[in-house]
Amino acid sequence: MSRRGEQLQNKGARGSRRAAAERNAAPSPDAAPKGPGAGPPRWRVWLKRLFLWGGALAVLGLVVLAFAVGFAASSLPDYGTLKATQSGQTIVVRARDGRELVEIGPSFGEWLEYGEIPKTMTNAMVAVEDKRFTSHFGVDPVRLTGAVVEWVTGSRSRIGGTSTITQQLARNLFLNNNRTPDRKAREAVLAMALEWKFSKEQILELYLNKVYFGGGAYGIDSASRKFFSHPASELSVEEAAIIAGLVKAPSQYSPTADVQAAVDRAQVVLKLMQEQGYITADQAQVDVGTVQLKQDAGQNSVRYFTDWVLPQLDIILPETYEPIEVWTTLDVGMQRAATAAIEANTPNGAQGALVSLDRDGAILAMVGGTDYVASNYNRATAALRQPGSAWKLFVYLAALEAGYTPEDKVNDTPVTIGGWSPRNSNGRNVGETDLRTAFAFSINTVAAQLGNEVGFGTVASMARRFGVNSKIDTNPSMVLGASEMRVIEMTQAFAGIAAKGSAVQPYGITKVTGADGEVLYRHEEVRPSPQVPDYVVAGITDLLQAAVQTGTGRAAQIGRPVAGKTGTTSSNKDGWFIGFSSGITTGVWMGRDDAKPVPGLQGGRAPAQAFAAYMRYAVKSRPVEEFDVTLNLPEWQLEPDEEAMFGSPDDYYYIDEQGNMVEPGTRETGPDPFGPDGERGANAPPAASEEFLEQATGGALPQNPRPQRDPQRDPPRRPPPQPAIKPGDQ
Repeated sequence: MSRRGEQLQNKGARGSRRAAAERNAAPSPDAAPKGPGAGPPRWRVWLKRLFLWGGALAVLGLVVLAFAVGFAASSLPDYGTLKATQSGQTIVVRARDGRELVEIGPSFGEWLEYGEIPKTMTNAMVAVEDKRFTSHFGVDPVRLTGAVVEWVTGSRSRIGGTSTITQQLARNLFLNNNRTPDRKAREAVLAMALEWKFSKEQILELYLNKVYFGGGAYGIDSASRKFFSHPASELSVEEAAIIAGLVKAPSQYSPTADVQAAVDRAQVVLKLMQEQGYITADQAQVDVGTVQLKQDAGQNSVRYFTDWVLPQLDIILPETYEPIEVWTTLDVGMQRAATAAIEANTPNGAQGALVSLDRDGAILAMVGGTDYVASNYNRATAALRQPGSAWKLFVYLAALEAGYTPEDKVNDTPVTIGGWSPRNSNGRNVGETDLRTAFAFSINTVAAQLGNEVGFGTVASMARRFGVNSKIDTNPSMVLGASEMRVIEMTQAFAGIAAKGSAVQPYGITKVTGADGEVLYRHEEVRPSPQVPDYVVAGITDLLQAAVQTGTGRAAQIGRPVAGKTGTTSSNKDGWFIGFSSGITTGVWMGRDDAKPVPGLQGGRAPAQAFAAYMRYAVKSRPVEEFDVTLNLPEWQLEPDEEAMFGSPDDYYYIDEQGNMVEPGTRETGPDPFGPDGERGANAPPAASEEFLEQATGGALPQNPRPQRDPQRDPPRRPPPQPAIKPGDQ
């Protein structure tokens, strides 16, 4: 082989070896990358980091939680201190003369050691409130996780119902009831601190002796004595179930407020006790309805007032837990008289309510029902009922403000307004009458026409001026009291009339003092502002007085001036009388809670009689006050002076010596209305109407035809009187 051939062969061999080396060095597609830039997939890296950081944060959180729990546990009072701590605030309520009306606050029974508490009581409480109480560490992870899952899946609108017995104890001892994340977190920490420091038996002992069961009763012994008249050491299974069921909602499940609700709740507790093995199936079938409840005869009607007035402390006082004394406007004697008047006059099967206000709005007496023990529902301040004809107060106020007077003639005739045809209670119409009579005898058709004339919105606005805040419909039937009102706001409105037309605001607290006598609150008098002119007040007082003197409210007479109005709704479902005398305004309502008819119930009977019975006592020490019903009308309502036509000749028409008519201001300098021959021109404008000339000359005029008066040239001295009512207006 030649030298050239050997070189080419060697070169080819080297190329083949290099290509093979390169092929051997190239990684296969399935081979893992190697070298400086090689590593695991990115998702594996982040997953590893997540676990590492998550674990680190969890450990850190546990450390912080353990530190917080340990710190809280070291800061907790000892067991003896917690036992001695009492919940609640003592409030003494006093009458206007300083006499104590009632003392409201916590009631504590005997402290029961854990061994003295009946086993059925502890079992019932654990079964219904915290079935894993013996196994958790203050917070129940299972219960909490389940609640979170239900919230995430939409089964529940919020995370709730997870508090253990220990958490409830922590809240009762150290926190408030606000549902905020911050409060819930502190509650959990304190619960774990309690578990750290005290045994399960100590926690349960504290809980059962301190938890609130309603009616002012704290602890199972106080609750047992309140509801069953015996100590908690004697509780039966049924009674324990009733008490355990109260914790969820003391007011809702209280056996003194709703026996059936308490029984139904107790049945739930018994079922849970059976499911968790605390009682047998036979024990769970006991008849809870046979439990003998204590008859509470210590309450009286004054509690209607205190129940209404005490919640106002949350508004007028800063947050305080010290004992306080609340001085009120209530008159003890008047309260007794009001209670007796309602009890004696309310028809069988019906309820009655009364509110009495002084001239400045101070509540002198309040009765919310015939028996507070049987029903603590306050019908004087909470019940919404149709006021019937008592609502006509606002209709006639609006009419008087629009220009009517008590003597104005109105027409009692059938009328239809917007498809609504009101009828009078006796089914008859009397024809023409005056406003005073129409109001005194509560004629519906006249009130309907007046309301239609002045405007239903105007009537509603008038009611708002005098403190009515309930919803007012402006349908035509509203003039007869179709909108539902509260007794206290209707009485407030009538009190505004007694106060010369100034708005009156009812109030019941004059001052609040602390334990050391410091005045924490004092009622400040507000200068009232007139809501209607004086002549409107005089006019409506005239009408209200006539209703008592000669009209539907005659049964309310008490031997001194009284002004008021009756009210009766369809089918005798409601009866009202509201009136005032000697500066005291009182409203009375009677009816059934289910709004069924009460035979014979009318505002002018039982309610008016109850009003009179109470007011005779209420005003006995006050001077007799006559009502001012003098109408000092504004100029636009005044009739012209009959003597005015004999005044200055320049101001009036007059007749000259020849019997000719001379216009105002033209006696000597005005244009000559007559022709050159002294006769009145054919085109001369008429000087006055025949009616005016007859009045001016004092006799009838010759029946010569005369041109009619030009209204633009000869305007009348005042607007003509408007017709009182247009019967049949739509």
